[in-house]
Amino acid sequence: MIKRTTLFLSLASAFAVSAADSPMLAIPGDVIFEAKLDAAPAAPWKAAKGKWEAVDGVMRGSELPEDKHGAVIRLPNKLTDFVMEYEFKFEGARTTSLSINAVKDHMARIAITPNSVAFQKDDNDHEGPDKAVVFARLKADLKPGTWHKVRLEMVGDQMLGQVDDLIACGSAALFATPKMAPGFTVGGQSVDFKNFSIRSATLNPEWEKVRATLPKGEPAPLPARKAGAGKKAAAK
Repeated sequence: MIKRTTLFLSLASAFAVSAADSPMLAIPGDVIFEAKLDAAPAAPWKAAKGKWEAVDGVMRGSELPEDKHGAVIRLPNKLTDFVMEYEFKFEGARTTSLSINAVKDHMARIAITPNSVAFQKDDNDHEGPDKAVVFARLKADLKPGTWHKVRLEMVGDQMLGQVDDLIACGSAALFATPKMAPGFTVGGQSVDFKNFSIRSATLNPEWEKVRATLPKGEPAPLPARKAGAGKKAAAK
């Protein structure tokens, strides 16, 4: 049985600015990978689904109707503890996510719509006993055509995610295993991305004190389920 803890948090804008300058879960280290995403994606990026292109100096991802699956692009990197950051803006899409895989199957993601942000451990076996665990689903107001910043920290069995001034964290034994193939998903048309980076990380020795100071946020309602949605896998 996977042990887990959850924390549902939202920060005021001023606090988010100071948090960006102060360690939270992780203390960032050396740069592992970085890209401005100002050109069409090339190696080491691997596009599995959808259309990925350069538009106005940024990388744009769009779902293709014939795929019957969200657009997906990933890096082949194998990671341990890390801090990951990038910026995105909606250009008509319904949803996007930052997704991290385990050695086999999915591990974790930050799932984003214009109206909500969900931070979760993913279902790691689909047909087995493991289940997805949503640490927090928070209300959001992410305007199309506006850039938003995402940050994901994973250290040991802990995860902390941030989208603008929305933050949540949680833990699972799965997170202490190797992390694989970080990438983006897009549902619909389209989402733009820029300024992506991955840095090594170590645990902030003050993390428990930091976590205790973060105020709770306002949960968002569960998304409406479409008929037959349970039979269709989420974008990978």
